[in-house]
Amino acid sequence: MKAFILGLCSALLLVGCDKESTAPEPVRPVLSVVVEPQIQADLGRFAGTIEARYESTLGFRVAGRIARRWVDVGNTVKAGDILASLDPADQRNQLRAAEGDLAKVQAQWINAQADARRQQQLFDRGVGAQAQLDEAQTNLKTTKASLEQAQAGVSQARDQLSYSDLRADHAAVVTDWQAEAGQTISAGQPVVTLARPDVKEAVIDLPTNLAEQLTGELKFLVASQLDPSISTSATMRVLEPQADAATRTRRARLTLANTPESFYLGTAISVTLTSAVSPRSELPATALWERDGQTRVWVIDPRQNTVAAREVKLLERTANSIVVGSGVNAGERVVTAGVNTLKPGQKVIVDEEGPQ
Repeated sequence: MKAFILGLCSALLLVGCDKESTAPEPVRPVLSVVVEPQIQADLGRFAGTIEARYESTLGFRVAGRIARRWVDVGNTVKAGDILASLDPADQRNQLRAAEGDLAKVQAQWINAQADARRQQQLFDRGVGAQAQLDEAQTNLKTTKASLEQAQAGVSQARDQLSYSDLRADHAAVVTDWQAEAGQTISAGQPVVTLARPDVKEAVIDLPTNLAEQLTGELKFLVASQLDPSISTSATMRVLEPQADAATRTRRARLTLANTPESFYLGTAISVTLTSAVSPRSELPATALWERDGQTRVWVIDPRQNTVAAREVKLLERTANSIVVGSGVNAGERVVTAGVNTLKPGQKVIVDEEGPQ
């Protein structure tokens, strides 16, 4: 009897153990994210300004003291507009002196003409000497040369007087003054800077280490700092070869694809720099499951609501995120929490409120 009871208990225990061994895995709620491949790498955002591509610095052709500035920084001028004027006293005196020399030579020219005619008439009547006629004609030619020289002197003096007014040679915006009224300047000294507003470009300063790694596949997005919705794309026109000694940055000038009306000269802009890269996906660092030297993630089957381990190629890794280059596809959902306790084929419940 005792043996029967013991055998019955043993059978019951075996049945209980078999039921426990065949019990299904519990359904696990999991947090997850959807894989979104990236084909561009964000290299940073940089502040800059809108500037004119073409600028010119003007100066007076003659020396003198600046009597007046007619325009200020920011004013728009047309071709021929007066920008500044010198005290014209010296140029006027030079013109009066030149005109006096011209009047003197003109009188000599009249006398030389009369003398040459008189000697020619005397020679024709046979009462004049050939030597006197030759002398009169030589004097006439010399006086004519002096007359032409005096006329050129007057023309030059008038030009010098006109140079006492500094005029714009094209439509432009005044961007800078390097001299003030009352200042004495020399000929050719920089006085004012003009910028042509019809052709604008974006100007930014890039760190030297980034500038040295730039490639031809760069993309620039230029947006207004006051209204980021106003934006345009751009391409690099020129990168200065030398870095600024103080900031260790290199200046880049960008050609705008189109120029929004609100992009005035001096407008503050924000330039986002991106570069084309091989497809990759950024995931939370908690999604990575490492075992036996392999890097894996758990991918959710949306039809069966089960998980499967998928090996991935790890490109970058930080404390908060990982970047994988292959192993997962766009639109797949990857588990981001509790990856070390999951098993292949385990049923899961996707938390739709989790990170997306």
